[in-house]
Amino acid sequence: MTEHNTRHRVVVVGGGYAGTVAANRLRKREDVHITMVNPRPAFVDRVRLHQLVAGTGVATIDYETLLGAGIELVVDSAARIDTVTRAVRLASGRGLGYDHLVYAVGSTEAVPSVPGGDEFACRMGEFESARRLRARLDELPADAPITVVGGGPTGIETAAELAEQGWGVTLVCGGTLMPSLSASGRRYVAKWLSRHGVSVLESDPVGEVRADAVVLSGGAVHPSGLTIWTTGFGVPQLAAASGLRTDAIGRLLTDETLTSIDDDRIVATGDAAAPSGQPLRMSSQAAGALGAQAAETVSSHITGTPPAVVDVALTGTCLSLGRRIGVRQLAHKDDTAMNLYIGGRAGARIKEVTCNFAVGKIRREARKPGSLVWVKGGPRPDSRDVAPSVTSS
Repeated sequence: MTEHNTRHRVVVVGGGYAGTVAANRLRKREDVHITMVNPRPAFVDRVRLHQLVAGTGVATIDYETLLGAGIELVVDSAARIDTVTRAVRLASGRGLGYDHLVYAVGSTEAVPSVPGGDEFACRMGEFESARRLRARLDELPADAPITVVGGGPTGIETAAELAEQGWGVTLVCGGTLMPSLSASGRRYVAKWLSRHGVSVLESDPVGEVRADAVVLSGGAVHPSGLTIWTTGFGVPQLAAASGLRTDAIGRLLTDETLTSIDDDRIVATGDAAAPSGQPLRMSSQAAGALGAQAAETVSSHITGTPPAVVDVALTGTCLSLGRRIGVRQLAHKDDTAMNLYIGGRAGARIKEVTCNFAVGKIRREARKPGSLVWVKGGPRPDSRDVAPSVTSS
């Protein structure tokens, strides 16, 4: 077999926002065989998990509508990456050989570290947890008090959805309510929550979770028929288990081209990538761009040309407050909030368009690989201090 007709085996580990974009974009090349490994048979639209919990929407999409022709989907979990033999060892015992690997395992929900948290608090950062939480809500008496722990987007959106349905909700922020918003944006969100009966506690964090209450660090006890934990993210420990270097929470360390600092056959993307030890904010906004960039880096490695360095700007966030109101917070390219937001029904429409776009860009890449564009110019380390990795197969 000549080099001209050799098929390069590319395995994408993880089928979230970044992994699916990367897999679809790799179809620009005709000389690759693409296999995507994912533990679930359907795509999880994580930005809608709060809707799954509240019963106002669904959060899964059939991969058949997202992946381009020729991509092989393997429903299994990756247990270890064998970098010596270039194979992904799966939980089922199967091995998948690769020439290049895209590490797109994403992020996971954090395990509550306070006493009683793991036992009594319900999590919702992953599909299975969100579905279990939905079942708990179905069994809960209508007058039971609900406590949502976490003043970030997931906590606020979950509290808002439940309050809109008439639940009595307390939101324990453990600090400032949604600190990534501008001061005016925070006031808008706080006013909406107050009007809908949500009690917002910004000072004391939760120190203990009990079966029927939460105890704040200052000692105050708040009755809670159901406690929902939304704060914090972790990442799968696949990289560390495979002997690859990671940051403190387990994200794969890469150079500025997203290439592993340990193995130039491995390119990381999305929430589980830490380029130069300075990861971008975990978000679907960053994941799409990083997925596309990872595919381009793999392509450069195949052809033996220098890959481009990371160039992604994050320009704010969207927040839903129930089904009719939302907030679009505008930000500078370094992700710091401007003193400008769009609220009300217009904000809700923008949030819905943004959520649809997160999936739409995956489908667009499936139809036309290489079509995804993104906002660039975000702050990164000086590229002159980073030596891009060049590999040829």
